[in-house]
Amino acid sequence: MTLRMPAEWAPHEAVWIGFPHLADEWSGQIDAARRDVAAFANAVHDGGRGEEVRLVVNDARQADIAAALLEPGVSILIQPLGDIWLRDTGPIIAGTGRERRARNFRFNWWGEKFVMPGDQEVGAALAASSGLPVDDQDWVLEGGGIDVDGTGLCVTTEECLLNPNRNPALTRDDIAARLHQSLGIDRLLWFGDGLVGDHTDGHVDNLARFVGEGRLALPVADGDDDPNAAIYVDARARAAAFGGVEIVDLPSPGRIEIDGEIAAASYMNFYIGNSVVVVPTYGAPNDRAAVDALGAIFPDRRAVSVPARGIIVGGGSFHCSSQQLPA
Repeated sequence: MTLRMPAEWAPHEAVWIGFPHLADEWSGQIDAARRDVAAFANAVHDGGRGEEVRLVVNDARQADIAAALLEPGVSILIQPLGDIWLRDTGPIIAGTGRERRARNFRFNWWGEKFVMPGDQEVGAALAASSGLPVDDQDWVLEGGGIDVDGTGLCVTTEECLLNPNRNPALTRDDIAARLHQSLGIDRLLWFGDGLVGDHTDGHVDNLARFVGEGRLALPVADGDDDPNAAIYVDARARAAAFGGVEIVDLPSPGRIEIDGEIAAASYMNFYIGNSVVVVPTYGAPNDRAAVDALGAIFPDRRAVSVPARGIIVGGGSFHCSSQQLPA
């Protein structure tokens, strides 16, 4: 029986969130990154109204640091990890209820670019800790490289999934077949490139996200200096050509620079929790509009703005740092 990956808005039993511990990865901003991640964890927990939050920390010292930033009720799980991006290193759960299984994919540091001890082991460890049956997958896949609507429809980018630094022996058809076998995906909307400055080779969760069955949120460029304007236009054209997908507009934060370099900053890196939608914000003029737009899209949840200038220094945001455990 083929099990399907649920949409993110389906009920969660819990969520894993990675906590920063490697100072060299944060260019002197690790304390700011820790504050951002803790604020994210607190928002998702939502005073006990949301879901169980399991903050994954590398060791006892990091647990103490995290504890000072967390609200009561947020759990701390000591588990060695490398970087915090559990969306990519953690397991992906297929199925719901008693049929759930943890799919543990291979991870090769985003094409051997950022090698850190612990990254290749944390997925199996978290899968085992879930209490679910674990299936090791014999190919490379990062959770940030795909997004699904729960009906078998998936969006991804050629830049990531067809990159020869991931699965060089697999063709487009091979990857489609494996996505079906592992996650129940039977329709693939392929975009081209991801955002400028994205070190993951174009993860789609920074570019486009499903917000309902067949409903796909895409950014609208913010002025002529938005570095991703052409990428947004191309994505819209491909979605229109694919057919059967309703496009929902979300603003872009525009050009965000960190130390003079374009950052892959995006409101699309939001996280859909049981009671809230957490939106990363950057001190940009469109911050409020992005939060309001997601609040309107998810009227059954509270849209929460959480600053992300600290976490973006490490190359990602809140969705990247999390992996949900569907109920």
